[in-house]
Amino acid sequence: MSTKKFPYNIEPWVTTDEHVEYTTNIFKVLKRDMRIESENHAATFSILDAPDWINVIALTPDNKIVLVEQYRYGTEVLTLELPGGVCDPGESPFESSKRELLEETGYSSEEWSSLGKVSSNPAMQTNHTHTYLAKNCIKTAEQQLDGNERINVHVLPLADFLDLVKTGEVDHSLVVAAIAKYLLIEGVG
Repeated sequence: MSTKKFPYNIEPWVTTDEHVEYTTNIFKVLKRDMRIESENHAATFSILDAPDWINVIALTPDNKIVLVEQYRYGTEVLTLELPGGVCDPGESPFESSKRELLEETGYSSEEWSSLGKVSSNPAMQTNHTHTYLAKNCIKTAEQQLDGNERINVHVLPLADFLDLVKTGEVDHSLVVAAIAKYLLIEGVG
């Protein structure tokens, strides 16, 4: 059952054929043939089939936010982001959030809530990014990074981080979306 309330009225495309063109260690490239039945119009689209991702808004007892600084290979820049990552096979987004927060930062929490999910990029990707809020986070372990991760942990006052988002210094779209959800749901501003 759909929870959508907006009265959408464009006819959806129908998939007529789909197959894997290429498989990587992160995603599959699909070739998807689709058509609009009422117009007898067909087209082929390239789709990235990826696992779901997660982001964690991790707040300490004194309302500071736990962040990760890392190099991003796609844009070839250093970024300041929320802890996050890929949902491993058989792992729920919540389990992935707990694991990623601990692995990337050494922080953990006993107070978790879901802030929902967003489509990572609905134009060409199949996955969603789930955002969780972890309150009263404390450092309980050392980082457990994989071989390609180089992460510095930063703990900033929440207001300082929100300023970095506002000015555009933090421009990772999924981080900005997570912060928007947080502000809307928690009523913080």
